[in-house]
Amino acid sequence: MRKTTLSERLADLGETFTIDDVRAETSMSDTALRKFLYRLEKQGWIERIERGKYMVLPLGASKGEYTLNEFVIGSMLVEPHCIGYWSALHHYGFTEQIPRTVFIQTTSRRKNRRPEIFGINYRIIRLIPEKFFGLRKERFDGEVVNITNKEKTIIDCLDKPKYCGGLLEVIKGLVYGDYDSTRLVDYAENIGNTGVIRRLGFIDDYYRLDIDVPILDRSTRNYLLLDPVMPSKVKKNSKWKLIVNLSDRELEKYLLHTV
Repeated sequence: MRKTTLSERLADLGETFTIDDVRAETSMSDTALRKFLYRLEKQGWIERIERGKYMVLPLGASKGEYTLNEFVIGSMLVEPHCIGYWSALHHYGFTEQIPRTVFIQTTSRRKNRRPEIFGINYRIIRLIPEKFFGLRKERFDGEVVNITNKEKTIIDCLDKPKYCGGLLEVIKGLVYGDYDSTRLVDYAENIGNTGVIRRLGFIDDYYRLDIDVPILDRSTRNYLLLDPVMPSKVKKNSKWKLIVNLSDRELEKYLLHTV
């Protein structure tokens, strides 16, 4: 295939592409192909996201001044991918706090799990396959991206509050958000962490949310922190075997909206 024709075909690959995508369109050697892409980048037709991954620059866009939606860029960094935790929590309007980092779930290994691309910080969290569920597809800048659905987003944040700015951000989602409580409980039981059931049960009781949280197994003896992000305290909740390390003042901030 002639190089001019190959340049025209890049537009058919979408807003983003990999060197493997281009390789499938040509019989050029790897050396020639890399030189070709290097020249296109220098001429301002494409911009490199990271090694072997590129985005197409629209006409009139200046190199270094244009970028795609951060979720699209994030979806290029690892496969399988899924936008999750604080990023998904904010996407659904469960929190007004805008995370400074884009959180991405995967089951794959990646050496650099905290890349910075075009001034945006990304955090890639590796999950065991059993926790990689509850995905849905959405379009951002014309590209299809995987993102956790509402219920899985809440459950993931209860599982790992450190990836969403702390438990209070999850509480806002549970108190004010629109979600399927039956699916929420199903996910809580399947995530494989009793801490999720305990935190969900405590929040359900405190805010009278009427979520049918399963009763904690009586054989459970150990106590977990309600919010692992915060320092430990002496106050305990025996029903859910939790160390309640959030103050009444912090918790009651959302109580008036639930009674």
